[in-house]
Amino acid sequence: QGQLEESGGGEVQAGGALRLSCAAPGYKVRGDCMGWFRQGPGKEREWVALIHANGKTNYRDSVRGRFRIYKDTTEDTLFLEITDLIPGDTALYLCASFIERGTCLSGDAPYRYWGRGAQVTVSS
Repeated sequence: QGQLEESGGGEVQAGGALRLSCAAPGYKVRGDCMGWFRQGPGKEREWVALIHANGKTNYRDSVRGRFRIYKDTTEDTLFLEITDLIPGDTALYLCASFIERGTCLSGDAPYRYWGRGAQVTVSS
């Protein structure tokens, strides 16, 4: 598998929206557990949205209803749609794929492959 790469980050005003993308050369997104994580300034990395190979999803409470994770299997791309952005969403957003053990939708399973991240900055 090639390196996962995120895109779509940027600077937006509070209340705005973004769509982040994640893909890797030759990588098929269909069969793997995948997730979006973020690390805000001075904070630890946290999971925000997870998607099982069967399509089921889970969201961190703080983003539920504002974030949507989904896969486009024709483009082999993982997406994260973010709406109603707040300054607290400011972070480096990273995608990850393939858990080696544990439960996909639990948020604490270790991922093997990681992207380098896309910065999202929300101004008030």
